[in-house]
Amino acid sequence: MQAIRKALKRARAISILLSLVLPLGGALLGAGLAIDIPAVWAVGIALLAVGFYGCPCAWTVAYLPTKELARIVSAVEEEHLLTVQEIASQLSMPEQKVRASLDTCFRKRYLIGYKREGDRIVLNENRAPAKRTYSAECPNCGAKFTYTDDDAYCPYCHSPVVR
Repeated sequence: MQAIRKALKRARAISILLSLVLPLGGALLGAGLAIDIPAVWAVGIALLAVGFYGCPCAWTVAYLPTKELARIVSAVEEEHLLTVQEIASQLSMPEQKVRASLDTCFRKRYLIGYKREGDRIVLNENRAPAKRTYSAECPNCGAKFTYTDDDAYCPYCHSPVVR
């Protein structure tokens, strides 16, 4: 849930910033024209354009879809809804849209620790392969110990293991 909250926070901040740029650009344009400084009104025009086009795009393309994904992640992680049908009925969404949103959540790594099997979401109980261990006796201090390929040193005298 932390990754989706971070993405949602970033999208909200960008959307709010672009919402504030629009009136700021208007104010700079008006002030620049009033005091007859072309650099100020040029910056005002630029900010107006960025705010005019960026504000609606940020809210509709960045924030709202991320908010929808956050709701689906919340349904899975907090409400323990683990089928597409349960999520669709709880969120009043079509099942097709829930499937597509779940695919996006898995692709963007918002649902870590789960995997999808058809229309079901299950805990991912796979484990990383175990490292191979070896037994050895240190030629320097005579200690008997086990080691892995990553740590081929005696834990007592730090001598390298002779294979």
